[in-house]
Formats: sequence, structure tokens, C-alpha cells
Amino acid sequence: MLDRTQHMASIEKDRIDLAAAIRLAAHFDLHEGICNHFSVQCDGPDELYLINAYGWHWTEMTPERLLLIDGDGQVLEGDGEVEASARNIHIASHRANPRHKAILHVHMPYATSISMIEGGRLLMAHQTAARFHGRIGYEEEFGGIAVTKEEGERIAKEAKENAHIDCMFLANHGVVCSGPSVAQAFDDLYYLERAARQQVLAQSTGLPLKLIPDDVLNLTAEQFRADFEVYSKKHFEALKRLV
Repeated sequence: MLDRTQHMASIEKDRIDLAAAIRLAAHFDLHEGICNHFSVQCDGPDELYLINAYGWHWTEMTPERLLLIDGDGQVLEGDGEVEASARNIHIASHRANPRHKAILHVHMPYATSISMIEGGRLLMAHQTAARFHGRIGYEEEFGGIAVTKEEGERIAKEAKENAHIDCMFLANHGVVCSGPSVAQAFDDLYYLERAARQQVLAQSTGLPLKLIPDDVLNLTAEQFRADFEVYSKKHFEALKRLV
């Protein structure tokens, strides 16, 4: 168990990483307005989360502008309010899979466009897509804006029932990328949009996609997983220097 000094240092690191991830999302045009949301579950015995306050543009985000909330969504530290859908989606999603310390939700353009297609799927036609093989879920029905606790729990249901899922496509809505650290979750977010963009551009030619054979797909996914933690940390540290 963390002592108080370690606990405070852990929260401070989470603040720095989460604020950087939010600014990076703006840098890469992955966010939409002021309505998307990122969160981190703080280490320790209590159910505490850091989350962005409603109303700040993502380019304005700093560590001290993040809110510290409890499991009921009540603000314990920070100025501002938690947008209702942020509270409902994130608390339910963290509880659904405790492995997911960081949960990032956006309406990024190319991945969201796949969520708008009937039966839309990220197809295994490129190396970048292969990193997500076996790690993607699809929430098939749009239930409106998640202004109720029940809708947040419905969105989190797939991740609760399938603990291997790290990235969710939400029908007619957007995506959620989750991971054991901000670095790993953001790495997935970044590359999911790249993979989706490659697919949309390739499909725009009207020609059929050349899918990766299953044996090579499994090998490639395994190769990505072997290096994922180390690579994502180094990538995130490099990206943080941009903002």
C-alpha cells in the first residue's frame, strides 16, 4: 500500500500525464469541442479519479485544471464541474475493468467514421491495424447521449464481459481506448486513428482491401504485444515534449 507521500506523488504524475494526453489529443485533432473526456483512476484504497473539467478547451488543459472526483462523481479537488456523460461513462468503464487505469473517450474523425457504417469494423489490412487484433470491441447500438448512469453502464457492458478488450467502437458515437497507463491508452488512441485513416483512404479507392492472412496477423499482433509497454512509454515521453 502506498504511504501518503507516495500517494501524492502518484496523483501528481497522473495529473501531468493526463493533462499532456488531453493537450496531445488537441494537437493531433482527435478531440471534438469541449465535450470529450479522459480519466485516470488514482492508485490507493479509495475510489478516486482525475478527469477533465467541463468547459475548458483542450489546448488550455494543465495538471491543476483537472478535477479529482470520487466514485459518486463528486468533486473533491479542483474548480469546475464534471460533464454528465463523462461521469457516467468513465466511472462505469473503470469499474467494468479494473485493469484500465486510464480511459480516453473521443470522437476522432476516422475511427468515428467507421462507427457510422452499418456493420463497420476495423479491418486487418495494414500492419498498424494488426496491433489491435483481438483487443477491439463493438457497441452495436446508439442509446443517445450518456446523461444517465444506466447508459454509462450499458456502454461499459462489453468491456466488463470481455476483459481482453482495450478499444471500443461506440455505434454512431466515437471510440474509447483504455489501458493500464496513460501512455498505453494514448498510444492505442493515436494508432487507432492512424489505422482507421489508412482504412478509410484505401476504401475510398473503391478497390477491395488486401487482408493480412490469419497466421501472419497473429504473429504481427504478438510482436506488437511483446514491445507494447516499453514502446508506448517511450512514444508518450517523446510526444509530451511537443506540448
